[in-house]
Amino acid sequence: MKIAFVGKGGSGKTTLASLFTAYLAGGGKPVLAIDADINQHLAVALGASEEEAIAWPTLGDNMGLIKEYLRGDNPRIADAASMIKTTPPGRGSRLVRPFEDNPIFQACFREFGGVRLGVTGQFDEDDLGVACYHSKVGAAELLLNHMIDDAGEYVVMDMTAGADAFASGLFTRFDVTFLVCEPTVRSVGVYRQYADYARDFGVRLVVVGNKVTEDEDIEFLREEVGDALLGWMENSRHVRAAERGRARPIGELEAHNLTTLDSMLATVDGEQRDWARYQRQGVEFHLRNARAWGSGRAGEDLTAQVDPEFVLGPALAAQDA
Repeated sequence: MKIAFVGKGGSGKTTLASLFTAYLAGGGKPVLAIDADINQHLAVALGASEEEAIAWPTLGDNMGLIKEYLRGDNPRIADAASMIKTTPPGRGSRLVRPFEDNPIFQACFREFGGVRLGVTGQFDEDDLGVACYHSKVGAAELLLNHMIDDAGEYVVMDMTAGADAFASGLFTRFDVTFLVCEPTVRSVGVYRQYADYARDFGVRLVVVGNKVTEDEDIEFLREEVGDALLGWMENSRHVRAAERGRARPIGELEAHNLTTLDSMLATVDGEQRDWARYQRQGVEFHLRNARAWGSGRAGEDLTAQVDPEFVLGPALAAQDA
């Protein structure tokens, strides 16, 4: 299962992503997490020190390695330089499984607290004024396009805030998207915007309330988002301790908040991916990007990278094993 966390900036999106990730790991479930937010705080939220987080290798800095490895010997891709963030896999491409050993995971991911964690990387001075943050997030999108995850495996991504995720096809790569929503008009506005954008793409969008302090907060969320509301997180001493650098075991989280995490996991486990649609949507967004800017930048027709007879899925992983 691939799971995304989105929401208005400051809604607690990263906090909830870290709690859910820790909850999975605490239950002995294999979990790979990717911090794809421009504000890279997931490692610290999971209990890493600031020094450890700063030293973490980044996907963005290893884009060349990622492209070269995933390209494999796909005859439709002339070289790694011609790959863009949406390039879909085809026959000859290298596919990855989230818990295998390969050069990408060795270079870009580290184990922490039972979690395999990767980060896209922050803006630095060389990026300011000349680069888009999606140039870094694109490394994560390319990786997910080539990833086969199987039953009982969890891939969690902390996304950029607001509706910025719709700047690429990345929003279609997930089985469940949890939108973290405060009981405020602005936060509900982000939900409505996200829901409008996602509606035509079959995105499974689920709302989790956050920073709930009283019954009126719950009533407000129910009135505004209706059946999309799965549950809510109440104010938490556990979270405040983590924010002070004193991380506690996930089992010490307040009972109601643990119940919400239980409901979230049940929702995720209840989904079943349509691999054909997954591949089809990946191809659709690649064609959009190729025609809009990719082919012009590459100096070649990148729509030719699409292999019409290829469909990603677990059967390919079995063949490769």
